Amino acid sequence: MNLRSLDLNLLVVFDAVMQDRSVTKAAGRLNMAQPALSHALTRLRQALQDELFVRTPEGMVPTPKAEDLADGIRAALDSIRTVLDAAEPFVPATAERHFAIAVNNYAALVLAPPLAAAAGAEAPGVLLDFRPSGTLDLSDQLDRGEFDLALGGTAAPGDRFADLRLLHDRFVVLMRRGHPAAAPGALTLATLADFPHLIVSSSGEAVEFVDEKLAEANLSRCITLRAPLLATSAALLQSDMIAVISERSAREFSRLASLAVQPLPFASPHMTTAMLWHRRVGNVPAHRWLRDLVVRVARAGG
Repeated sequence: MNLRSLDLNLLVVFDAVMQDRSVTKAAGRLNMAQPALSHALTRLRQALQDELFVRTPEGMVPTPKAEDLADGIRAALDSIRTVLDAAEPFVPATAERHFAIAVNNYAALVLAPPLAAAAGAEAPGVLLDFRPSGTLDLSDQLDRGEFDLALGGTAAPGDRFADLRLLHDRFVVLMRRGHPAAAPGALTLATLADFPHLIVSSSGEAVEFVDEKLAEANLSRCITLRAPLLATSAALLQSDMIAVISERSAREFSRLASLAVQPLPFASPHMTTAMLWHRRVGNVPAHRWLRDLVVRVARAGG
């Protein structure tokens, strides 16, 4: 038995163990009994005359030969799956499907909830698995099929990817209701500088333009707190701090808590949110449905 005579199931087992570095996790991923997966791994080792994976306290570590084979096997499996997917019609009402979607914090707050609601109404058997993009290498993750789609500010990083702009958003000022700056006309360049500022450290939104505008009037911000997006409501509700963030994010916070939204006292720049996908799934019916759903939800939100 050699590599050419290996059946597809064994290659799927190899790929799963390579990704999970665990026989138990790989068996769960493939919905196999662990003894059956271990038997398949033994057949692979015999066929390829290599240990392939060595058990260590950190998990199953691939051998150099397994590392050499991994990318080629993954690419072959992805090609097969894409061909099969493209030939399979997608009926949302009856489909049972899993989509992994990378989202930045803005997309998680603004797009993920209405997307989940729309998918639940249209395709109840579809699972949307939103995962934080953070510092991930999205190109690599999309290449490897770890993500089906990415939502955020990233444009296509190469010809093998496609992107579509979904939303343009401006910036506003968020504060607690009853805040002195919440009164009409109360927010000026001077008061923008006077009030303490919360910097939302994990939003990924560039707000340096505020400092540049204030500097033109020989003013500067008083930054008293840097905190993650999840802390925004609690921090603002319990203080006189204000935060400059994207308008859709601010509206979502104000819908859920006693917070007020005020326009900046000068023209706001805009930020763009895009959808990114790999071109190999461009014509796959299930993926076309998912992208169409994202576009419809984004347009419905203004």
